[in-house]
Amino acid sequence: MDAVAGASPAAVQVLAVLRFLAGQRGPVAATVIARELRLPRSSVYQHLRALQHEGLVVHLPEERRYALGVAAFELSSGYLRQEPLARAGSRLLAALVDRIGESAHLAVLHGRDVIYLLEERAPHRPALVTDVGVRLPAHLTASGRAMLALLPRAQVRALFPDAASLADRSARGPRTPGRLRAVLDEVRRRGHGFEDGEVTEGIASVAIAFTDRSGWPQAAVTVSFPASSYPPEAWGGLAEQVRGSAEELARRMGAVAPAV
Repeated sequence: MDAVAGASPAAVQVLAVLRFLAGQRGPVAATVIARELRLPRSSVYQHLRALQHEGLVVHLPEERRYALGVAAFELSSGYLRQEPLARAGSRLLAALVDRIGESAHLAVLHGRDVIYLLEERAPHRPALVTDVGVRLPAHLTASGRAMLALLPRAQVRALFPDAASLADRSARGPRTPGRLRAVLDEVRRRGHGFEDGEVTEGIASVAIAFTDRSGWPQAAVTVSFPASSYPPEAWGGLAEQVRGSAEELARRMGAVAPAV
């Protein structure tokens, strides 16, 4: 780890710990961090305690490992809410709506929520709650589920440790961490996020998410439609049309091609 001229050594080390955690596919032990960054183990534990206090890191005691916390997602999604992602996605969403005639959205993960950056409403379709800037519980939305399914399972457990962390809108969403895990397993099996009336009664959605270069979910493209307009067996076809737009957006952002 190289020092930066004029910078506080402790600050440089803390940033190095954050960068290291951000580049991992899952939680890691403090001893691994110390070894890979060539830092004293005592210093690493001190930095991790400070980062925990700020919510940037979470400790998973049953695994004796550390992972990025909710506050780290807030920092990353703060970047994603800036101009580049919205500018890159605007025309792609408009073209997607023209092709399929249903409303489309672009969202990012923000802790336990998703935040909608863009909405492109289809003609003659009703207004939805997913307007620009709206926050919704990630575990209830198609976009949130698509992004959560790309996280390591330990990270999902850290975000949703108990039933109290699972907000509900319609009494149809997952009410326990175990049920959420089952929903995310189904998302991975299908290859796309989905929900049916769990945000707005009578409205269903499908979503495709893509990751950044470190493998963390960067954003998701979603299409919402009247559930009565498409039988469930047709949702996969809609999701594949969404996938094309998500793949192009991922390419423009220098990100990884969509997996869910």
